[in-house]
Amino acid sequence: MKIANPIYDVVFKYLMEDKRVARTILSALLKKNVVEVELRPHEYSDSTRDSLSIFRIDFAATIRDNDGKESMILIEVQKTWLETETLRFRQYLGVHYSNPSNVVNGIAMPMVAIYILGHRVEDIDEPVLYVDHHCADYTGISVNEGMSSSFVKSLNHDSIIVQIPLLRGQINGRLFKILSVFDQTNKDPNDGRIISIDNETYQNDTEMNLILTRLTQAAADAKIRHHMSVEDEFFSVIEKRDTELLIKDRKLAEKQVQLNEKQAQLDEKQEQLDEKQAQLNEKQAQLDEKQAQLDEKQEQLDEKQEQLDEKDKMLGISIRYMLQAGQSYQQIATALGQDIETIKRLAQHS
Repeated sequence: MKIANPIYDVVFKYLMEDKRVARTILSALLKKNVVEVELRPHEYSDSTRDSLSIFRIDFAATIRDNDGKESMILIEVQKTWLETETLRFRQYLGVHYSNPSNVVNGIAMPMVAIYILGHRVEDIDEPVLYVDHHCADYTGISVNEGMSSSFVKSLNHDSIIVQIPLLRGQINGRLFKILSVFDQTNKDPNDGRIISIDNETYQNDTEMNLILTRLTQAAADAKIRHHMSVEDEFFSVIEKRDTELLIKDRKLAEKQVQLNEKQAQLDEKQEQLDEKQAQLNEKQAQLDEKQAQLDEKQEQLDEKQEQLDEKDKMLGISIRYMLQAGQSYQQIATALGQDIETIKRLAQHS
């Protein structure tokens, strides 16, 4: 059997606009009995068609518990087949939290966010992930009493994440049987708009037949097929642009690595120069210290010489007076304990 590929926005919208199909899919995902769904008056898609695309459909759903009690919840289904910033998901959630129409009788409706992703989320290996808020006290002990409070429910929401690439042919269990129509491993190799399935797998399954009938009708609808082709053209342009940006980013990254290597080499050379300069500074400091020691010794020598010169001067004066008193050089030499030549020299310079 050939069915339209629901990864396409136009097909997904067509599929979920059927209330019976929407109840079947949402019941399986929520693991609850959805007895009634109402498509919210506004449905969003990324009108800017930039490099990221998120398609949204909002439902108000009536849930029936096992005890027969019914309650209303708000369900936001967000689908994308490109890796998308979480900020955009958060922005869409913010619209619901601030929308007064989501408040009934003064109480905000509890909300469940369902993310159907055409890509993997990092290293998470589970195809379907349930993220439920957990209530605990300060010590970490779970708190269950009173958790039906509208205050708690309206300020927190649960999430369901479906990773389409991890479905990989799984049809075990009700949920995976329903999600199998999204399995891209069954995509027609010649036309990605078509999913090929074995309809015998779904025999005697009324709800699955509703889904398959809806998708078969979409595959036969010329207008829907045209919109699918437009989506293909758009995403091929985006993919080409993103590829070019990726190549540019890779080249810039390579250049940055080269610049970093050159900078590292320059830093190493500078470090070597700094080390050599430090060695030169140390040698200069040693030379300066030796010069200071020499200068100090010279100063000491000069001081001693000055003392000697002063002593000779005083001796010369004494010799002159002694000569004037009529003493001979020999007598003066004997008196002063000097040799005659020294006495004569000092006498001449006095």
